[in-house]
Amino acid sequence: MSTKRVAVLKGGPSLERQVSLRSAARVENALEQLGHEVVSIDVDRELVQRLRESNADVAFVALHGRGGEDGTVQEILEIVGMPYTGSGVPACIRSMDKVLTKHLLIEHGLPTPEFFAFNETAFKQVGAAEALPAVEERLGFPIVVKPAAQGSALGIRFARAPEDVPEALIAAFSYDDKVLLERYVDGRELAVGLLERDGEVQALPVVEAQPKEEYFFDFEARYEIGKTDFICPADLPPAVTERVQEIAVAVYRILGCYGFARVDMILSSDGEPQVLEGQAIPGLTETSLLPQAAEAAGLPFEQLIELIIEQAVARPGAVLRTNI
Repeated sequence: MSTKRVAVLKGGPSLERQVSLRSAARVENALEQLGHEVVSIDVDRELVQRLRESNADVAFVALHGRGGEDGTVQEILEIVGMPYTGSGVPACIRSMDKVLTKHLLIEHGLPTPEFFAFNETAFKQVGAAEALPAVEERLGFPIVVKPAAQGSALGIRFARAPEDVPEALIAAFSYDDKVLLERYVDGRELAVGLLERDGEVQALPVVEAQPKEEYFFDFEARYEIGKTDFICPADLPPAVTERVQEIAVAVYRILGCYGFARVDMILSSDGEPQVLEGQAIPGLTETSLLPQAAEAAGLPFEQLIELIIEQAVARPGAVLRTNI
């Protein structure tokens, strides 16, 4: 592939800014090792102007959270006509909204833990709090309470008894105006990375995350080196591995992802995978799961980044530009 001038979009104002900066630093290093010219852009109100000034051939979206994963930046890039990495606007919208994702999974017959979702209006104006006892009875304890549109396990709480639910809701609402109450599934944390080549979606080796101390795979366990053991390929029976990968590919297609993605699941004690969410723009840090899976598949990080750039250029409708 010829040398490209790559605008790496990173940082931004979201709560996942630090994760984005870590992903971007690793991406920038890989791009430089590959011989590409890097233009770093910390996303702010001057984004469009900086894109114009960058004279970049392609944008590498290394953003996480609101503004980066929800289709906002992707929409801007399409307006200005710059090819970009990863999924397009619709897939980003679907993936960012966990409630929408779960409804799509149910609609297509894919397994996902039972849940209920409420926005703040429901509690403030239509008395949703009165329905909580029925929700608790239906889901059982512990209940997982999480914001509808946050990544990196931000804002997730476990309510182990009815008296824990109000505090968990307050914590989740501090991150988003819509929350999920989800049935807790005791099982193994799995992630399946996916790569698209020549229109074919390839499921990478399954990664299992085993937090050393935490009750679950939370923000700290995800990004602090040494907090979690990662096993790749996960020690699973071949039939289970195949089933998990098939489900991941189905989720990728349902969400409409492009290029690469990650699907997170819980493998319950009865051996049934339960889909938690899809990530249209998975992390690329030292502890992120997609790069680990790619490495296990024989694709070192630099080659992964090169492939992602190639995908962006090959996207239908993408046009390499010398200016905007």
